[in-house]
Amino acid sequence: GDSKAVVNDTVKVATCNLNQWALAFEVNLANIVESIKVAKKAGCRFRTGPELEITGYGCQDHFLEEDTILHAWESLGQILQSDLTDDILCDLGMPVIHRSVRYNCRVFVLNRKIIAIRPKIFMADDGNYRESRWFTPYNDYDTLQDHVLPLSIAKITGQRSVPFGVMLLACDDATLTSETCEELFTPNSPHILLGLNGADIIANGSGSHHQLRKLDQRLGLIKSATAKGGGCYLYANQQGCDGDRLYYDGCALISVNGQTVAQATQFSVYDTEVVTAVVDLRDIRSYRASIASRGRQAAKANTVPSVNVKFRLTGVMEPPSSPLKEIILKPEEEIAYGPACWMWDYLRRSGGGGFFLPLSGGADSSSTAALVGCMCQLVVKAVKAGDKKVLEDVRKVVREAKYVPKDSKDLANRIFHTTYMGTKNSSKETRDRAKQLANEIGAYHLDISIDSVVEALVALFTTITGKTPKFKVHGGTNNENLALQNIQARLRMVLSYLLAQLLPWVRGREGFLLVLGSANVDEALRGYMTKYDCSSADLNPIGGICKNDLKSFLMWASKNLGYPSLASVVTATPTAELEPLTEDYVQSDEVDMGMSYEELGVYGRLRKVLRCGPLTMFEKLRYAWKHLPVQTVADKVKKFFFYYSINRHKMTVITPSYHAENYSPDDNRYDLRQFLYNARWTRQFGAIAKRVKEYEGQEKKSNL
Repeated sequence: GDSKAVVNDTVKVATCNLNQWALAFEVNLANIVESIKVAKKAGCRFRTGPELEITGYGCQDHFLEEDTILHAWESLGQILQSDLTDDILCDLGMPVIHRSVRYNCRVFVLNRKIIAIRPKIFMADDGNYRESRWFTPYNDYDTLQDHVLPLSIAKITGQRSVPFGVMLLACDDATLTSETCEELFTPNSPHILLGLNGADIIANGSGSHHQLRKLDQRLGLIKSATAKGGGCYLYANQQGCDGDRLYYDGCALISVNGQTVAQATQFSVYDTEVVTAVVDLRDIRSYRASIASRGRQAAKANTVPSVNVKFRLTGVMEPPSSPLKEIILKPEEEIAYGPACWMWDYLRRSGGGGFFLPLSGGADSSSTAALVGCMCQLVVKAVKAGDKKVLEDVRKVVREAKYVPKDSKDLANRIFHTTYMGTKNSSKETRDRAKQLANEIGAYHLDISIDSVVEALVALFTTITGKTPKFKVHGGTNNENLALQNIQARLRMVLSYLLAQLLPWVRGREGFLLVLGSANVDEALRGYMTKYDCSSADLNPIGGICKNDLKSFLMWASKNLGYPSLASVVTATPTAELEPLTEDYVQSDEVDMGMSYEELGVYGRLRKVLRCGPLTMFEKLRYAWKHLPVQTVADKVKKFFFYYSINRHKMTVITPSYHAENYSPDDNRYDLRQFLYNARWTRQFGAIAKRVKEYEGQEKKSNL
């Protein structure tokens, strides 16, 4: 520590959002370095960062490779060789192999040396997480082990081994420790025992993804970690798309005695964001001493081992940070900013030159278009604010070394391409809405008819078979009707990829376009999509969002993003426009599905979130839908499970979608189920039928 430092009990600490990318070690290292520099410049003596920040959280099975561990140590070595850690204690996240066991670890470094390594105790193994596939939970609270450092690191630090385990870092004037992500969410969180052992500061390096309406729960847990027993809690998180369907939603936070004193953004196009707070340790100790029950528990608590650190954290000549009101966005705002930032990361890191979207004028594709427009607005705002890295990424995407966007419409015209692919079954209303929305966003828009291609394919079929299929309204069978609809849908996918590949060339530019899909989570759950139609794309920003939330977003976006035509989209009847229009028939999505979007949301939450099979779902809905006859409820449940099961195979090829909804049927790793079902559900439906008879019999008796 610095012997000339001012003697007081005030410490300045830093936490951060970092936009890491799995296995992109140089990108990750640059973000870590920048965050430490910002923290040091602000006068902080402690800095924490996200979970596994050196490798990126989402390496998945790459964690099983020795290369990943080797390159992580290389990055840490570069940090240790520089003056970055001079006079600042840094808490870094990386995988470590200890005694031939792989752990998810926090590595504490100070003054170019490793102070200690803290392995994660509780793994995240539900929902999107599979940590125990790659890491072993550490379960020894009582003793510290010696971790033998790699020779390459030992040469840099002059250390042969360092303490490994769960510990307190006992600095000259304060006690500091950490926990990792999931440990905050567990019933018996480590911070409870660590706080009872006197830890003044607890850091949490996290890799927590965005899900609609989830932030409030996370903030509550962070604040409660110090509300019951006092202390300063620092939460760090990744922010951005690090290589898959998840968007890590930042919101780095500092809480003192149950009150928030610093909060970073939830969504952003920036690569690093550091927030700091000044904390008076006397406030923590006074708060704790005033809680008699905490004192009794602390006096009897099991002792956690400690590591002495010759370093002073205090001495800052700044007033303590004041409590602030947390920013919690509305769901409509989360929908706007989360997928927009996810798409920007995907675009700039994929090497693509922009996006292509089949724009039908309906709610789903209009939502996707609005999200691209929102993305352009966020990017241009960052450029105008002077962010050089964002401007550098923009120039790479548009392939122009000196380009500076005038406004969001200027950027959209260069990177966003939309096409209305009409047929004789399309309406003037959807055609006009598509054109108007594209104009409001600034997209490069085409309005084409694909009738000649559809007719050519039908003619080819007739030549092959000697038969000509007809639509249902013209006397055709159900098979004919579906086949003629699917031809249109699949041709739109083929044309989308053709246009995505060649439109940049048509416009005299280089590169390729990423194709965007627009199927919502309810349609995926029901299977209301044609396999390999426009639901097949490179990525889908709305694939994890339900129809009702999308409608709310469209109304919000019509006012807040400057796209007024979206208001008329909300009031229009959802329709695929794949069947001929007649005087007495207009195709409707909800009629085709045999259930409403609102009902699908109910089924989805019961199936996934509440883990209901057919029988339990029926039992719950029998009470929730008391206004319906019990047989009607049974029929609705059976219809849902029938269509869900016969269409489940479509989830095996579903376009990678932004994860936003906790009842997502994404087959990739979130909703793990078979795709070949017994669609008759013999035992399950039989049990429902038996219950229906029992309940109807009871109703008859009660009416006598």
